[in-house]
Amino acid sequence: MSGVRQQLIEAGVRLMERDGLPALSARSLATEAGTSTMAVYTHFSGMTGVVEAIAREAFARFTRALTEIPRTDDPVADFIVMGVRYREFALAHPERYQMMFGTSAKSLNRHHTDVTTTGNTSDSAEFAVSFEALLDVVSRMVDAGRIRDDGVPVLAGRLWSLTHGAVLLEIAGFFGHEDHGLTQILAPLVFDTLVGMGAEREQIDHSLEKALRTLSGAP
Repeated sequence: MSGVRQQLIEAGVRLMERDGLPALSARSLATEAGTSTMAVYTHFSGMTGVVEAIAREAFARFTRALTEIPRTDDPVADFIVMGVRYREFALAHPERYQMMFGTSAKSLNRHHTDVTTTGNTSDSAEFAVSFEALLDVVSRMVDAGRIRDDGVPVLAGRLWSLTHGAVLLEIAGFFGHEDHGLTQILAPLVFDTLVGMGAEREQIDHSLEKALRTLSGAP
C-alpha cells in the first residue's frame, strides 16, 4: 500500500472519529491528510473508495479486538471475554462502530447478507472475518453441550443482536457512564439468554469467574 493511500485512510479514520461520518468529503479528507483532493481520486477513484478502505481498516482493528484474546477450554468464558471486548471497542470508537453496523447512508449496509442463511455478515470476505470469530465460539459452545443446537449462524445472530442493541443504546447515553450498560443490562441479558438456550446458571457463573480472570490478566 502506498504511503499516500495509507495516509489518507488514517486521516479518514481520524476525521470520522472526531467529526462524524457526515464530515467525510474529498476536501476535508485532503485537508486532514495534508494533500490534495486529486490524491483522493488518484488512489480511491472518489469517496466511495475511501469509505470502503476506511471500513476495511475499521473491520481489521475490530477483528483484532475480538480475536487477540486467550483461547481456553471454556467456550462460554471465551464468549464472555469476546462480548466485553466487543463493547469496549464500540464505546471507544462509536463513529467507527456505527459506520460498520449502523444505518447511516455511509455505513456498510449495502454489503450485508442474511447471516441466518449464509453464516456471513457480508458478501465481502474482508468484512465477514469478525463474524467468523463469533461463529467459532458459538460452535464450540454447542459442541461442548453448553447450549442447544438451533444452528450456529442463527444462534450467533441472536447473541449478536442482543449485544449490538445494548451497545447502541449505551452509545446513545441511555445507561449512564458508570458501566451500568454492562453490569445491569448487557451481562444479565446475555446470561439469561444463554440459560434460555439450555445453559446451566451455575456453569455460567463458573465461566464468568474464568472470564474475569482473563480480563484482569490473572492466571
